[in-house]
Amino acid sequence: MPEKSKDSSVNIYDLLSEASEKKDEKKSRRAELLESMEVKECFEEGSIKIDMRTCLGIECNLCVKACPTYALFWKAGDIGIEEDLCIYCTACVLCCCVDNCIKVTRKRPDGKTESFSTPKDVVKLLRKINSKKKREGVKSIFENPEDYYTSQE
Repeated sequence: MPEKSKDSSVNIYDLLSEASEKKDEKKSRRAELLESMEVKECFEEGSIKIDMRTCLGIECNLCVKACPTYALFWKAGDIGIEEDLCIYCTACVLCCCVDNCIKVTRKRPDGKTESFSTPKDVVKLLRKINSKKKREGVKSIFENPEDYYTSQE
């Protein structure tokens, strides 16, 4: 077996710093693209995957129409994804007529990870968020729940 020379050794620090620079470059490009579209990014990280075996593609095309940032697009024979544009809003999952076709996973700023693959999952989360906002609004006006109920009479 031929021996490796010391000149061909790999410096792991250099590789890690290069990867970090690429990641920072990708984040700045993403921020620039979203700013030009006047879209606010709410999630630190995320991923989107489409199962092409279950996707109806051209027959449906609803996810492409629902995407606010045009991250989903029709390409020769299937749906394409531009991850740099995706804001993980789940509009595509909500509109998809096939359960478990599109899977969106996202990480909230508080560290909580959410995953959606059916419209039912998205609707449940939206209801939870809206009812939490309503409760907070009532609490900001009335300190006691009894005060709210007596004001309704």
